[in-house]
Amino acid sequence: MSVIGCGYLGAVHAAAMASIGHDVVGIDVDERKVAALADGVAPFFEPQLGELLQEGLASGRLRFSTDMSDAAGSDIHFLAVGTPQIVGGHAADLRFVDAAMSALLAHLRPGDVVAGKSTVPVGTAERLASQMAGSGATLVWNPEFLREGWAVHDTLTPDRLVVGVPSGPDGERAADLLREAYRPALEAGTPFLITDLATAELVKGAANAFLATKISFINAMAEIAEAAGADVTLLADAIGHDGRIGRRYLGSGIGFGGGCLPKDIRAFAARAEELGRGEAVGFLREVDSINLRRRDRAVRLVVDALGGLVFGRRIAVLGAAFKPFSDDIRDSPALDVAVRLRGLGADVVVTDPAALANAEAAHPQLGYAAERDDALRDADAVVIVTEWDLYRRDLTPEHAGSLVAGRIVIDGRNCLDAAAWRAAGWKYHGMGRR
Repeated sequence: MSVIGCGYLGAVHAAAMASIGHDVVGIDVDERKVAALADGVAPFFEPQLGELLQEGLASGRLRFSTDMSDAAGSDIHFLAVGTPQIVGGHAADLRFVDAAMSALLAHLRPGDVVAGKSTVPVGTAERLASQMAGSGATLVWNPEFLREGWAVHDTLTPDRLVVGVPSGPDGERAADLLREAYRPALEAGTPFLITDLATAELVKGAANAFLATKISFINAMAEIAEAAGADVTLLADAIGHDGRIGRRYLGSGIGFGGGCLPKDIRAFAARAEELGRGEAVGFLREVDSINLRRRDRAVRLVVDALGGLVFGRRIAVLGAAFKPFSDDIRDSPALDVAVRLRGLGADVVVTDPAALANAEAAHPQLGYAAERDDALRDADAVVIVTEWDLYRRDLTPEHAGSLVAGRIVIDGRNCLDAAAWRAAGWKYHGMGRR
């Protein structure tokens, strides 16, 4: 099989498929990325990926190339290129998808299967399938559901596999080929859902829209809890016991970020507008607004805790990645808060166990510390914005108190034991917590 596009999705997919016994070639136009992958070096931080790359390369089942002709002869071609938000708008930018398909067409054989994994607006697969007419190959859509930090796990042991296929014998044959590709997961009991192309495209967007809505819902409740003097964490515990609701992803705080969820819900809404059904997902605009408002609230908590005197104050920001177990800083709430505080004149020092180099390259105006304790030393306030274990579990109020000048902690993820920090003499401020 070939994997076209070796970014976050493609590199993980290629290494994981090789690890279960397939012969895989990963193809990307970025020469530096391909050279790193060919040396067994992951171009981004993702647990277990480095080991899988090295094992795959050593076995001979995995290789990487910048030449699309190396995809020729593969039975399945996974299309895994990025679909960023279009500059100046909310819709998905499909240039990379179209370029990859155009380059691949010349190397397709009758009977080949092209399996789209990229997150695309509904209707894209039908358009791409028309471009493939006459090649004898079949297009299917096989959306990904990866969580950064858990991508290898989610590829090898997914909670479901969705494959959208065209009707008729070609679709049935393509579905059988995908069953063979994912045999270990299916033997372990993973559900394998066959749909039409349009439904498969919608599944990813709908899943992200629901997840974003659930997160923003509890953050909206946090706003009410603050005004009423309630505790949103206890509220989430109580409603989470309802089997219809569930407790997962009901953690309130500073909100979501990253390279997928924000841009995907905006693209989903933009496509609904194009289809003349924008009113059906109008709520997603408020979901987005609530999410961004949480960053404003985090900054306001810092300002208020310092008595409105922010200029020249040293503030330690714990976290740069948008989530733990990742070095991804795209639309990171942590860096957004840090930049806003710097804009108010604060002396901001950011630390992160994985994303520091990326953060420094993107925001050189901020201060940085490679070690957590160096960031904490002499700080007037501490803001926890990425819930790495290094901050939420391994940092005690007593140890932090030996370093921090002002005992103020802003818990942007509601991940600390508020009672313990307050008992140690800290001014603890959570996001909707008492």
